[in-house]
Amino acid sequence: MLVLALALPACGGSSPKESTLPEAGEASEKPASSASAGVEAAPSSPAKVAVEFPTACAKDGGEVCVPPAAFTKHLCSAPNASSIALSLFAKGTPWQRMYLARNTEAWDASGGAGSTSQKLSFDEEVIVLAFRPANTGGMVVSGASGAYDVLRWDGMCASLNADELRKWYPPEPGYAPIPWRRLDDELQQKLLGDGRIALKEGEMKKACKGLSRGQTNAACDRAQKSLSKAVVYYVRAGGEVPTPKVP
Repeated sequence: MLVLALALPACGGSSPKESTLPEAGEASEKPASSASAGVEAAPSSPAKVAVEFPTACAKDGGEVCVPPAAFTKHLCSAPNASSIALSLFAKGTPWQRMYLARNTEAWDASGGAGSTSQKLSFDEEVIVLAFRPANTGGMVVSGASGAYDVLRWDGMCASLNADELRKWYPPEPGYAPIPWRRLDDELQQKLLGDGRIALKEGEMKKACKGLSRGQTNAACDRAQKSLSKAVVYYVRAGGEVPTPKVP
């Protein structure tokens, strides 16, 4: 009888404890809530701002008309900088031109891809991209006139001291050689619509035939210089230059 008395409570009427496990509906809601929180916590990537080819001076350029800084930042490292340069040098564009006061050697200090020195010749024409005031720490230093970041006709950027440049237009302004093979196809086709350029391009092909990239000879050099001269003359005279794409 003792065994029976002990067994009765186990089989008897005490109600079972409420289950602490969530019901099926509750279990499906919690993971969804957690996933939603994870999505909300993920940082949103900033939208890429399109950079357009400029037509007006930067508002913060001061007295010198320069392209906007956002555009210039892309220009010096752009793969099609040579094509962009011809559009910037086109007749009627507002950008400040300056001219080399002497032969000099310069580097690009604007953050562009070019790291090797460049030789610039007396009277070479360049476009001003930015002016860098001299850092004198507030002291008055004789001869500290600052520096300019400039663009050459070949699309290369360079940084020059202010005393290496002048504003007055020389009798025959110079230019950096035009890298014909690096110009966009659309631009090349437009330029070849000019009879003189088409003639000089044909002469260059003939003179440089059989030479690989980087190789040259006297005849090829003369032909390339002649083609550059024809392209620069066309652009300065107001020949149409298609607006390039900005990377």
